[in-house]
Amino acid sequence: MEPHELPWEPVAPQDLPALLTGFAGPWWLAGGWAIDAHLGRTTRVHEDTDVLVLRRDQHAVREVLADWDVHAADPPGRLRPWPVGETLPMSVHDVWCRPDPGSPWALQLMIDDTDPHDPATWVYRRDGRIRRPVASLAGQASDEHRAVLAPEVQLLQKSKGRRPKDQADFEAAAPSLDSKARAWLRDVLGLVSPGHPWVEGLS
Repeated sequence: MEPHELPWEPVAPQDLPALLTGFAGPWWLAGGWAIDAHLGRTTRVHEDTDVLVLRRDQHAVREVLADWDVHAADPPGRLRPWPVGETLPMSVHDVWCRPDPGSPWALQLMIDDTDPHDPATWVYRRDGRIRRPVASLAGQASDEHRAVLAPEVQLLQKSKGRRPKDQADFEAAAPSLDSKARAWLRDVLGLVSPGHPWVEGLS
């Protein structure tokens, strides 16, 4: 059985702060759980738990998970071990983690980039024209223990694949976006994906 075919037993979102104790970099609950945290309710079954971290902090987060079995997803999706101390290629944005090689997968790290000349600016990996302050990535569902990725940023990340679960997340979250978040997502989708069907739903 290939590594990506092994089962998942995801870390519960409420357990992430304890797991990532000692990691000094910023991190955000991401994926479908971020949408549900924003909405304040569970809208669907979540097969995994995603955490967004910044590429600049990759070695620090790998050190925190030094005792875990951690695999980088090399495009187009081949999993291979990521040892402590290795700098990931710029093409790697997805990392799978489990407590040991005999355990189910428990955590997915999403590796995002910042401007190399301005580390306080986040850069959308699929289109470098889309940028915003790192400090603005945390949405209203964040608290002192855990930052939650802003829903408009998470929906942008989901907009390319448009899997059934991504469509479900958009339909659940779009009506709850405030005017600023709605305008931002509409504008960036119009820039990176002209004609995207979500744009009409944001008008």
